[in-house]
Amino acid sequence: MIASMSKVRLEETENAYRITLTNPPLHILDIELLEEFRSKLDRVGDDKALLVISSEEGKAFSAGASVQEHTEELVAKMLRTFHECFIRMYRIGLVTVGLVDGPALGGGCELALACDLVLASEKATFGLPEIKLGVFPPVASFQLTHQIPSRIGFEMLVSGEPITARRAYDCGLVNAVFPDDEFHEAADEWLRRISRHSRSSLWFAKRATRMAAHDVFEKRLAEIEHLYLEELMKTHDAKEGVEAFMERREPSWTGD
Repeated sequence: MIASMSKVRLEETENAYRITLTNPPLHILDIELLEEFRSKLDRVGDDKALLVISSEEGKAFSAGASVQEHTEELVAKMLRTFHECFIRMYRIGLVTVGLVDGPALGGGCELALACDLVLASEKATFGLPEIKLGVFPPVASFQLTHQIPSRIGFEMLVSGEPITARRAYDCGLVNAVFPDDEFHEAADEWLRRISRHSRSSLWFAKRATRMAAHDVFEKRLAEIEHLYLEELMKTHDAKEGVEAFMERREPSWTGD
């Protein structure tokens, strides 16, 4: 039997852990990748200043969760594994930073926004196209009501259209935008502004901003997950949207 290739890489530098998605060209977040990502998060210690999330060069930072696994048999496992990753990220004491060098769509957008800080290249875009499949992005429904003005966040949820890195910066979703050909060098220099400080002081600063927020996020996420699995996924349109995508045709919505 041929062993499957790793889809996630964990590395250490002097001041940071780095988790890299290695499933090009789109870095699709399927169950196998999510389980590996979760395992890598469990290996992150508290002896660094930063946890940096990025992806290998490809067509996207991540095009999101696997539509092929969005079936009646697999969707619950996929969604719960996905949410376990976010809960682990939310609990990590290190400053988390997403490096987005390309489109971040659906679950890929949610993954980027789960980081404390986000740095983007000019070719990055941020979008939540799930509504086009008759569903919605559970984590983003929380993120976009807490990170930017609610009307802008709601527009992203219900339009399904991506926004540019510059628009994301103007909205407050992104901390900095760098030219494509300078992205990695500029991002590393920007990160040194953070990593040069006391690791323990960074830890306490993050704890202060997260006090009482853990329970809110985890409670809300559990409620949204129930809404998604027990109500949304039982509708005709949620099933039709996924089937239409798989069959490469336009969906036929009934509103049910």
